[in-house]
Amino acid sequence: MTEAVLIDLSCLRLNVQKNCHQTLLKTLNAVQYPQAAKARFLCVKCCSDISCKRDGEHDTCEWETSNGLSVLLREFETVSNPSIAASLYTIKQKIDEKNLSSIKVIVPVHRKTLMKAFIDCLFTEVYSFEFEDLQVPLRDDGLLKHSTERNKDYEFEEIQNEIETYLRSLPALKGEITIITTPLIPDIFIHGFTTRTGGISYIPTLSSCNLFSSSKRRDPKIVVQENLRRLATAAGFNAEKFYHIKTDHANEVWVMGNKEPASYDGITTNQRGITIAALGADCIPIVFADPVKKACGVAHSGWKGTLLGVAMATVNAMRAEYGSMVEDIIVVLGPCVGPCCFTLPRKAADAFHNLHPACVQLLDSPNPYIDIRKATRILLERGGILPHNIQDKGQDLGLCTSCNPEKFFSHVRDGLNFGTQIGFISIRE
Repeated sequence: MTEAVLIDLSCLRLNVQKNCHQTLLKTLNAVQYPQAAKARFLCVKCCSDISCKRDGEHDTCEWETSNGLSVLLREFETVSNPSIAASLYTIKQKIDEKNLSSIKVIVPVHRKTLMKAFIDCLFTEVYSFEFEDLQVPLRDDGLLKHSTERNKDYEFEEIQNEIETYLRSLPALKGEITIITTPLIPDIFIHGFTTRTGGISYIPTLSSCNLFSSSKRRDPKIVVQENLRRLATAAGFNAEKFYHIKTDHANEVWVMGNKEPASYDGITTNQRGITIAALGADCIPIVFADPVKKACGVAHSGWKGTLLGVAMATVNAMRAEYGSMVEDIIVVLGPCVGPCCFTLPRKAADAFHNLHPACVQLLDSPNPYIDIRKATRILLERGGILPHNIQDKGQDLGLCTSCNPEKFFSHVRDGLNFGTQIGFISIRE
């Protein structure tokens, strides 16, 4: 069922003759009854070509005041902006505020390809779109032909550049970029753990510095890329040389320079200027640094990866590839869900209890509480990492992601549409 209807009147110069207004009125009536009778959001997108005027808080168009259109258009919201990117992003925000997903777009034939290209950049697979041709007479003065030719020449790169330029102009939400660092890692490395502040993502559970886009979430890649650009600027790394793990909740490690696996939960490198990152939203983003061999690594350690030993698998990859000595490797555990908020079924909890009883609270309950941070430290120490080379608290590192909504994203707390923070590291050039 259609939940939102968008009519694109941008860049149309409507015929001033009466029959044109009647045709437009008929079109809007057809949208309103019965197609959109149950739609929760009706929007007309126009621009300065239709002489839009600002009246206090509202945009109005000159043709709204004639031939009964003004009465009908009270049912629609008008979005006016000369930039397609700005208009569509504003509309997306309004759609997301109402948590809508099924959208009908009524658009002139000559603009359909262009609109689809912008929509592909700004929306994810969460949304479904249906397109319908807008049948409105146009002035027979060559303007339609000119507009059609111009839109055909509107390359994808131009569309992306227009969106990126607009997103760069947006103010940061929830404060500025905040990066948690530790003096344990020497200055030959750039490193840190992000919080949720300083980005432009506006959906509550993704706001504001969400650093991962997926088909199941409402944040498109282009917004995440802008968040990453702002992070890179603040941290001092090159966003064009950035790689993050492809999570499988297992223990595969990609040694950069070797063939990249389809999925992996660890990365190591000794290449200067390359930034590698582990995702986290309750799972632990872990950063590894060897200042002697000048190598580094990251790992994503959820409860499954913890039990499978992904942290030591990353250490062992550094030892095998770069000749790192285990006593030289520094390991820092980023923010994750704490034992205050994280439970597992009894069978999975038994595995943590077998690792060490201190990793489990209320073992006899159906869903015991689990400390994946403690379990990770135990496994690292058993693997030979020196206790004083492991940091798992201080500088906000030990905070529970679920308990601190103002600082961190959390899957446990926020459900499926959750945001993501990262732990990152690179070797300075």
